[in-house]
Amino acid sequence: MNIPNRLTLSRIIMIPIFILLLALPLEWGEWNIGERELPVAHFIAALIFIVAAATDWVDGYYARKYNLITNLGKFLDPLADKLLVAAALIMLVELGAAPAWIVIIIISREMAVTGLRLVAAGEGIVLAAGSMGKLKTATQMIAIAVLLLNNFPFSYIGFPFGTVMLYAALIFTVISGYDYFVKNWHVMRDSK
Repeated sequence: MNIPNRLTLSRIIMIPIFILLLALPLEWGEWNIGERELPVAHFIAALIFIVAAATDWVDGYYARKYNLITNLGKFLDPLADKLLVAAALIMLVELGAAPAWIVIIIISREMAVTGLRLVAAGEGIVLAAGSMGKLKTATQMIAIAVLLLNNFPFSYIGFPFGTVMLYAALIFTVISGYDYFVKNWHVMRDSK
């Protein structure tokens, strides 16, 4: 297994650890960050999320630079991204940091695009992510990281940056999903 695929696999392995740190009532203390206190376990979970999100960029860069793109990587990388984002968004709802309706829309878009990619793969077509999809992913990752950190450091100036980024992620999610389906509708139309 090459290095990009190992990085992707490590991202998948980090997800249950991330979830447990947020879900279990671990009494490791709290830090006063901005308007609310942040449990140390939640801070560690946020760091794990940031590291996992960074591996997404690193494994893609490394795979392209050294021509290490494999079918396993094509399968695991988007799966890891979707699992990480879905887990984080669901945990943010659980923590009261994100509205459920936004999370439902974002996860629904991801499932719809995955379905379209599966149909395309069945036809021997690989659908690459576009620039709007990459912008969507970036805004999602930033929003999630900031919300996990209780809007740190923006909470000190009273600016809800995490929430603003979550709404931006929602907008980019909807636009990129629409764009993806418009550009690739021929796959559904022409499938056997």
